[in-house]
Amino acid sequence: MRLRDLVYGVAVIFVTLLVWRISVNSSHIHERARDIQHIFSVHKITKVSTTTPAAYPKCKLSKVCPIDHFAFHIKSGAADVVGPQICFEGKIVMSGVINNVGPGLNIVVVNGENGTVEKVSYLNMIVGKPEDILAYLKDIKPGMIVLVASFDDMTTKLTDEMREIFDVLGSTMIKSIKHRDSWVFAGGAGTNEKSPFEKVAVSDLKSNVYESWPEVVEIGGCFPRKI
Repeated sequence: MRLRDLVYGVAVIFVTLLVWRISVNSSHIHERARDIQHIFSVHKITKVSTTTPAAYPKCKLSKVCPIDHFAFHIKSGAADVVGPQICFEGKIVMSGVINNVGPGLNIVVVNGENGTVEKVSYLNMIVGKPEDILAYLKDIKPGMIVLVASFDDMTTKLTDEMREIFDVLGSTMIKSIKHRDSWVFAGGAGTNEKSPFEKVAVSDLKSNVYESWPEVVEIGGCFPRKI
């Protein structure tokens, strides 16, 4: 064998070993890269967000109520055609669409501590029995929040004793309300405080929006919890 052939054979073997070594190292590097990528991928997937969900205004209010208050919105009926609407904590509790309203006084009674809706009723102040209406109002217990909206007329069966109950609940206008006035009110039983949540539209044939009925009135806000 000539020296040149021997050198050539050795060179071929050296190159083959070198390529094999590079291939092995490259495979190892790729494998390590995949392991590192997997570790970061798992970390990314299992990362837990600690961001608090954003609060939003309820019952179409312009602001978010404090944590120790309840959001509400009350709208009176329009004439004797369109029923009133009462929203509490983002939920429509009474409305003509739900079909649970009627002529007279539409009332939602809420537990002032936990916000549970205890009663949803309408008191027919046109043909209802005064003794039944009075019994219902007297049964409103201390600590309850009362949301009220009028519809059609609320005074036909309204007695002085009934007016006095609403006065104790915090109303400042109930004693002056007359035939077909529109009225909305939010008060609290057992607080002995006058409520800032009340509005009335006086029925006047010269200025009424709906012939024999005045305009719709509405109020909304944040009612404090009764704790």
